[in-house]
Amino acid sequence: MHRIITSLGVGFLALTLIGVPSAAKGAERGRAGCLRGDRILIQDLDLSPDPIIEGQRLEAWRVRLRFDGRRECETEIEIREGREVVGRTRRLSLRPGINEIDVQPIERFRFQGREHCFTVVADLEGTRREVDASRRFCARQRSSWSMREPGDRR
Repeated sequence: MHRIITSLGVGFLALTLIGVPSAAKGAERGRAGCLRGDRILIQDLDLSPDPIIEGQRLEAWRVRLRFDGRRECETEIEIREGREVVGRTRRLSLRPGINEIDVQPIERFRFQGREHCFTVVADLEGTRREVDASRRFCARQRSSWSMREPGDRR
């Protein structure tokens, strides 16, 4: 009798454990990734602190994106200077409309030289693609580095 009860207990435990991965996969499937047809447009790209002294570490990138999709979608955002990644997010959810996103800078990136121009890249269906922008986003060195533009937010 003891063997039967033990066997039933082990059987129920095994069924429970088999069901856990299935539930996790179901939750994962419920999250919709951003699609290639989803229109994403950069509204603004800023850095913090701004202005920043040459060689100083960045605290954050701030990206304002407009997402013209009809539903929320998940993506990852990168900020690049040429081919070099200078900032990256983990998975985040974009909602239709304007999205304000803080992007973690790469630790080793520092401003040096004369001018730095940046692009924003999003993961669309597993492929990283440059996000549309109506203008270039560049930092120029004056007495310190800045990306501020006339009419820019503080």
